[in-house]
Amino acid sequence: MRIVSLVDNVSNNKKLGCEHGLSLYVETVKHKLLFDLGASSLFAENALALGVDLKAIDTVVLSHGHYDHGGGLKTFLNVNDKAVIYIEKDAFGDYYSERVFGKEYIGLDQSLSQNSRIVFVDNDMILDDELKLFSSVNIVDEGFSPNKKLKVRIGTEYIEDDFAHEQNLIINSDGVKVLIAGCAHNGITNIIRKFVEMEGADPNYVVSGFHLWNPSSGKNENETVIYRVGNSLNKHNTKYYTCHCTGIEPYKKLKEILNNIVEYFAAGDMLNYKKGVQNE
Repeated sequence: MRIVSLVDNVSNNKKLGCEHGLSLYVETVKHKLLFDLGASSLFAENALALGVDLKAIDTVVLSHGHYDHGGGLKTFLNVNDKAVIYIEKDAFGDYYSERVFGKEYIGLDQSLSQNSRIVFVDNDMILDDELKLFSSVNIVDEGFSPNKKLKVRIGTEYIEDDFAHEQNLIINSDGVKVLIAGCAHNGITNIIRKFVEMEGADPNYVVSGFHLWNPSSGKNENETVIYRVGNSLNKHNTKYYTCHCTGIEPYKKLKEILNNIVEYFAAGDMLNYKKGVQNE
């Protein structure tokens, strides 16, 4: 299995651009897939620079209905004519963020919702013996403060988003179990707990943003919450690759707790997994 970061807030490769967004290329025994599509067409430009053939993609998973994860959907549909695109059934809702100047739409391009290649997922779905999707996450640990600025419009009212439209990907391939999430709005500890319930074991690897930073305000989650998350993650037999919405300062605090079992996964970074072997 190979995972390549096509888009992240950070790029360590001078040939690649970066933006507030996430896109991952994943190559398994059976699939060539994309998890999220970034905020723009940048994922396609970076894929070209990295030698990733987007026409060969057979599966796309969008983690949730925000532009920084699905803003490249129109570009992808123009580049690739065969991939099946899995989107949670509520992901084309009216999603907003509270900014200093008022509420700003941060959802997907709703004109694309009728595309025939889109499959709307309701709760959990087994795609095949390698891939599973799940979105029904029980919130045991409280949500994070950056979520409170994120709203969904229902009629004329704006209510706090419950992130029922967020889904996560389980990959079982090459003898390893991998959990991939987008922003983990439902809480990375809650998401891992659901993974363990489904799989009966810890994930070998997690690749995800942890949403410990608010990009609109620039504020980080408070240290008490960050250390709570870090201590919880430390209880699992798992290696973590975090990115995007985790935030640099929260990542540094997590690094103090988790040491070599957490790394930042920037645009251009690559992971190769086989049972008992990991090459970065």
